[in-house]
Amino acid sequence: MKYMLLMQFSEKNVDFPKLDEWKPEEIQAHIRFMKDTNTALAEAGELVDAQGLAMPETARIVRSHSGGAPVITEGPFPESKEWVAGWWIVDCDGEERAIEIAAAVSAAPGPGGSPLNMPIEVRQVMSAPPTEL
Repeated sequence: MKYMLLMQFSEKNVDFPKLDEWKPEEIQAHIRFMKDTNTALAEAGELVDAQGLAMPETARIVRSHSGGAPVITEGPFPESKEWVAGWWIVDCDGEERAIEIAAAVSAAPGPGGSPLNMPIEVRQVMSAPPTEL
């Protein structure tokens, strides 16, 4: 079964300093943890894809506009203050294993080497539309 693990942040659930306030060695340890995690998942045959995203201030929201040029705004929306920082797609035995992977990723090191305990959303990737449609 495939699952998407979304690393999401909001001003409400982040209780650690912004990345630009971390020491270089703390950033390096965090990146090393993520690379090691991805290597272990790949070696186990569970990693489908993993990507980090640029900071949210670089995001653009695009909506089609009837008969005209698309409307492009900066995102994410200011009222939400939420953003996706990255994701993994894993192919594992089931939800229990996906949750185990998410918990491990959540504990990535932050400032001082302390676990960040980041919120990681776990969602099954649909293999087909629901049969009732």
